[in-house]
Amino acid sequence: FYDHNQLICQKDTMKTAVLASLIATAAAFAPAQKAVTSTALSASNFEDALGAQPPLGFYDPLGLLDGASESKFERLRYVELKHGR
Repeated sequence: FYDHNQLICQKDTMKTAVLASLIATAAAFAPAQKAVTSTALSASNFEDALGAQPPLGFYDPLGLLDGASESKFERLRYVELKHGR
């Protein structure tokens, strides 16, 4: 046989579980925070490099050459041509 206090405790536990699942469900469908992004291309030291053409100009989507030296640029250009890209 169940005690009256045990039944009340079980009901409170069930209410807490249902409330927690409702909160979790609501959080799953909440809108995500949007980060501010820019579509402007960053200027670089290699804007006049061979192959930089309109409309993209110098295209470095991974940012491999951000702050890179001329020798690193030449090395990446050599490897790119070597592997046929």
